[in-house]
Amino acid sequence: MTKKGIENKGILWFKDVAVAIIAVLLLRTFVLQSFKIPTGSMENTLLVGDFLFANKFIYGFRIPKTDIRILQIKKPQRGDVVIFRFPFERKDFVKRCIGLPGDIIEIKNKQVYINGRALPQDYVVFADPEIYPPLNVEHSEYQELWERTAFKRAGGNVRDNFGPVRVPEKNIFVMGDNRDNSYDSRFWGPLDQKYLLGKAMFLYWSWTKDIPIYRFLEKVRWKKIGLIIK
Repeated sequence: MTKKGIENKGILWFKDVAVAIIAVLLLRTFVLQSFKIPTGSMENTLLVGDFLFANKFIYGFRIPKTDIRILQIKKPQRGDVVIFRFPFERKDFVKRCIGLPGDIIEIKNKQVYINGRALPQDYVVFADPEIYPPLNVEHSEYQELWERTAFKRAGGNVRDNFGPVRVPEKNIFVMGDNRDNSYDSRFWGPLDQKYLLGKAMFLYWSWTKDIPIYRFLEKVRWKKIGLIIK
């Protein structure tokens, strides 16, 4: 092969690599993104050590420095497992969408009610049998205090008995499936939809943190790999 031929081959190789890198970056930016589950707040739907892909375009793309979303395929639906940027820290959270704009949310002795109707909770985990009484707050003040995130440190007193509150427009109400061990909208208020990053799709990897790596075959949760997240 001539020197010129080698140079042309090198240029073609470089172009192929550059195209592949650009394609991966575009895919990651606009279509799919990987997330790792760091806590047990979504047990047993999602476990610590689960790795998932999220659909980033389903709720649309937010124009930077605005609240405008474009190319939105659908709005969040009740039951969606959503990924979002936590409003108060630079962290990504995974929770389930429970309430939509305009919904009235109330929790009585751990049972969630949406617009006066009990929400089915067959996927929910309760790790603590104790039921905490509600906060001693006037009904007329409850909504305002909740929206101002005044319950961030209220603990069990909003965990098991909460509301009623109305979800503001352009917001949703999110909760973890592990209801007794989840820091969610009960505590820090409604989630503005501008923080949504995507909808959880499927698990591409899962392993148990407590099992050492040399026991690889036991460490990997083989049956969870490829599971659709519901």
